[in-house]
Amino acid sequence: MQTTIQQTQFAEDVNTGLSASHKYLNSKYFYDTHGSIIFQKIMHMPEYYLTDCELEIFEKQASGIYEAFRVDHQPFDVVELGAGDGLKTTILLMHIFKKNPKIRYMPIDISNKAVEMITEKLTHEIPGLEVLGKTGDYFEMMEELSRIDKTPKVLLFLGSNIGNFNDGKARSFLGELHAAMNPADKLFIGFDLKKDPRVILDAYNDPHGYTASFNLNLLRRINEELGANFEIMKFRHHEVYDPQTGTAKSYLISLEKQDVRINSLDRVFHFEKWEPVFMEMSQKYDFAMIEKFASGSGFTIEKNFTDSKNYFLNSLWKLK
Repeated sequence: MQTTIQQTQFAEDVNTGLSASHKYLNSKYFYDTHGSIIFQKIMHMPEYYLTDCELEIFEKQASGIYEAFRVDHQPFDVVELGAGDGLKTTILLMHIFKKNPKIRYMPIDISNKAVEMITEKLTHEIPGLEVLGKTGDYFEMMEELSRIDKTPKVLLFLGSNIGNFNDGKARSFLGELHAAMNPADKLFIGFDLKKDPRVILDAYNDPHGYTASFNLNLLRRINEELGANFEIMKFRHHEVYDPQTGTAKSYLISLEKQDVRINSLDRVFHFEKWEPVFMEMSQKYDFAMIEKFASGSGFTIEKNFTDSKNYFLNSLWKLK
């Protein structure tokens, strides 16, 4: 039943996006099994600076991060929203667990498989660490945790995940987090900082073709799961970056005039030659933007941690 519901929602979202006057596809569907494998390749390529920069922060500033996390020197829960492969989190948790073996790690993800994988990984790599995974919507799980357990929590929202939301959605997301948090809780959130535009474009339009494959994989997924007949080679990945706004955007460009049928929708969608399909945005920030974001969402910044290049920032927030 769950698979049927998920496929129905997938079909509805694809229909909505491709019916829009400016076509788009929802980036949350990038991460099927094949897409996740491609993203692992993206994370490990030298041009994708984000992973290395955040890893550097955790490796070199773990003690300072732990000191900032501590809530009245008491045990606390580390709650991660969207744990991914757990690479960076493992490094951070190893240090924290040495300092305070009473912590508990609670990954929350909409994918039960992702929760199972990170639970198995951390149980093996950090023996003795209590791991309690939760599968479901972030806010529903947060509300449940806040209601039944008053242990102080540090929420992790790592990587550049907040940058995948436009300004309005990001503020709404942070507002919902604020509403789900208790007074003693804190939020540790990652921001990709503005930098040389060439560095950003190399990360999102890499010479290896991984990012292009990652975006095009969504068309393959629509073919397989919704019975579409996209000809993948008739679309090309295109990346743009606006250094004034700090917004990077990914598109798929139709290389010719073409019609695509999606059987599960019983519809045909027309694409003009050079017509773009918007795939994803990735916002880059400066310190003023981050301060405004925090204050406008009901938070106060306690401390910022940056890498040696000032490419990336992890910011610790508390409720006002």
